[in-house]
Amino acid sequence: MDLTGHQVGGEGRAAVLAEPPPPGAPAPSPPPPSAETVRARRRATAVRLALLAVPLVFFALFFAYPVAAIVGRGLRDGGSWQFGPAADVLTDPGIRKVLWFTLWQAAASTALTLALALPGAYVFARLDFPGKRLLHAAVTVPFVLPTVVAGAAFLALLGRGGVLDELWGVRLDTTVWAILLAHVFFNYAVVVRTVGGLWSQLDPRQEEAARVLGASPAAAWRRVTLPALAPSVASAALMVFLFTFTSFGVVQILGGPRYATLEVEIYRQTAQLLDLPTAAVLTLLQFAAVAALLLLHARTVRRAESALRLVDAGSAAHRPRGAAQWSLLAGVLITIALLLLLPLAVLVERSLAGPDGYGLTYYRALTSTDSGTFVVAPWEAIGHSLAYGAVATVIALTVGGLAAAALTRRAGRFTRGFDALLMLPLGTSAVTVGFGFLIALDEPPLDLRSSWILVPLAQALVGVPFVVRVLLPVLRAVDDRLRQAAAVLGASPLRVWREVDLPLVRRAVLVAAGFAFAVSLGEFGATVFIARADTPTLPVAVARLLGRAGQLNYGQAMALSTILMLVCAATLLILERLRPGRTGEL
Repeated sequence: MDLTGHQVGGEGRAAVLAEPPPPGAPAPSPPPPSAETVRARRRATAVRLALLAVPLVFFALFFAYPVAAIVGRGLRDGGSWQFGPAADVLTDPGIRKVLWFTLWQAAASTALTLALALPGAYVFARLDFPGKRLLHAAVTVPFVLPTVVAGAAFLALLGRGGVLDELWGVRLDTTVWAILLAHVFFNYAVVVRTVGGLWSQLDPRQEEAARVLGASPAAAWRRVTLPALAPSVASAALMVFLFTFTSFGVVQILGGPRYATLEVEIYRQTAQLLDLPTAAVLTLLQFAAVAALLLLHARTVRRAESALRLVDAGSAAHRPRGAAQWSLLAGVLITIALLLLLPLAVLVERSLAGPDGYGLTYYRALTSTDSGTFVVAPWEAIGHSLAYGAVATVIALTVGGLAAAALTRRAGRFTRGFDALLMLPLGTSAVTVGFGFLIALDEPPLDLRSSWILVPLAQALVGVPFVVRVLLPVLRAVDDRLRQAAAVLGASPLRVWREVDLPLVRRAVLVAAGFAFAVSLGEFGATVFIARADTPTLPVAVARLLGRAGQLNYGQAMALSTILMLVCAATLLILERLRPGRTGEL
């Protein structure tokens, strides 16, 4: 036996009895890898490159190329590059003020969202209560609503004549608090689903073991659960920060002329002032800030990753126990009711409040083209959105799933850099991407302007990062020894994925599909530039109706917004029921 009391075999005894090398002697070089090891490494490299091929081509054609085209159009003058405007833009005090506001409001929004949503992630992951499925689907609905609609709903709550103004004479519009609360409204589901999806599969016995050893509940959570959740929390925080960093509709409606993000300024320079050079410089500035954040995230999160013991989610959920858990559940339900459900109720109320009292006047008007706003009846946008969303979901799952599988295999800087690249669409101006699609994809062999596939491609571009961020923490939590054991037994890489990874991550795949479909339904920034007049999506139709004066147009916009909300809620509820049995996050 060795000093630890373990049995030592022949080779072990030889190692124990061997005398140490004399001082100053060179350390023995490690034995060269065997031919089988070299072949295994080559196979792993080939598999990783094969998995990355489709995501690389997708992002090169439908992200890098369009963005480079619009930036080049702004910075090129007669064939030569002009960087003079860059110095003027970067030294402009107004631009520096916009950049500072963009940064700090995104940081404040992220911190506030995490503070309010992490308790919700715990409640949905660990507690069972009546109506959980329905409520879990409902909290995701705000995330897919067009920003112009949600901004109008919060304006009705917080602005002149809103709920707060009528009850207590308090107005929060044109203040930063309205912006922060609206950002929490949008991103609450990001934290609940991303963090809660992994939390519900963590083995609770590990934290219970710490409690048995004398740790307090807070200490056990801090030392056991929090380190396991750290990569997932960081992924959720990154997504929230990117969405709030590029916030447009919320700031435009609720912030008024006092506040502007880089996204708002890019839109103003492009659509209102037609100053493409300034818009191009601001786009590059936004790019640089987002890229720096993504690289920092990739370096820090990877250090915190480790293999975790995952269990069936249903085994971890239980009825609330004790006053603390009941109080936490009550607090989460009150937060959801006031911050998420109340604005949605405002949409429903406005859609029913017709000129002659409450009724279905605005819904009946959706079947007519008499207003002249659309070539087709507004209700046809519902079918277009569902069809586009389904195709975009398939594309996002394919591209994002391959990328997540490749990134699971730990590799060098190239793989880590591609991990950051996948998140860039969330931090890129939608105005830039939309104009880039029109400019770049108008010539053979990529003349897609008249093709229906252009809209799902733009929607999938935003959905892929969500698929990757949902799947990656769970894939990396799978013990790699299981994959190695299957490979040793002769399983091919495809069979290893099917037999080892898929059973453990199929729940995360469904969550990722729900996110991709929800994002596709609500995508507006790029779609508004490329959706054809005869095939508008729901967000585009709502924006066009809101852009025209008249009570009828406003009522129809609220009616379409309510339909979008109900379609999303129904889809997410079906998704919840299609999950494998005994799921915890119901």
